[in-house]
Amino acid sequence: MAKNMQPIAKRCKALGISPAVMGYAKKNTTRNSSTSNFRKKESEYATQLKEKQKVKFIYGVLERQFSNYFSEAARLPGQTGENLLRLLECRLDNVVFRMGFASTRRDARQLVSHAHFTVNGNKVNIPSYQVKAGDVIEVKASSRASAKFAKLVGPEAPVVALPSWLSRDASALKGKVEKLPERSDIDYEVSEHLIVELYSK
Repeated sequence: MAKNMQPIAKRCKALGISPAVMGYAKKNTTRNSSTSNFRKKESEYATQLKEKQKVKFIYGVLERQFSNYFSEAARLPGQTGENLLRLLECRLDNVVFRMGFASTRRDARQLVSHAHFTVNGNKVNIPSYQVKAGDVIEVKASSRASAKFAKLVGPEAPVVALPSWLSRDASALKGKVEKLPERSDIDYEVSEHLIVELYSK
């Protein structure tokens, strides 16, 4: 699996997003902060490309996979940009992250790949698996005793800010997709119409 080895904080700064969106709440960088005012104004293409790179980086998908998502989003009824974000949000690794079973999407992707989760009782080890409304995601029984998951239950378990389209039974390390996400559920700044414009050229 290809990896982007660039430092998280540096990449977030370049794309104009908060490291907290990636699950790295304490990361920050001030490198070259004094030179930002001297950058040239971005072209329309550069602005559109940056928006696409931002979304790719947040969800950890590569170019071909992102292009496939866009093609599928364009075929679905409704607005292509919103469809694209919904498809990305419904990736199993993102749902695992959103439910608080992993601290970052990168961590969630690895945990899913190592088959620590089930969907509706069936083992799924594909991070890009598309969840549907009504799906139940659960930490596999044989994985619950591991230190990774044991710390997610009990009085000292971290507080998770669940989006409205998901629910979670923390004591059972189980969650449910109550409905498909809506545009208002996207909790980071993104102008998806710029991505649509980029692919429309």
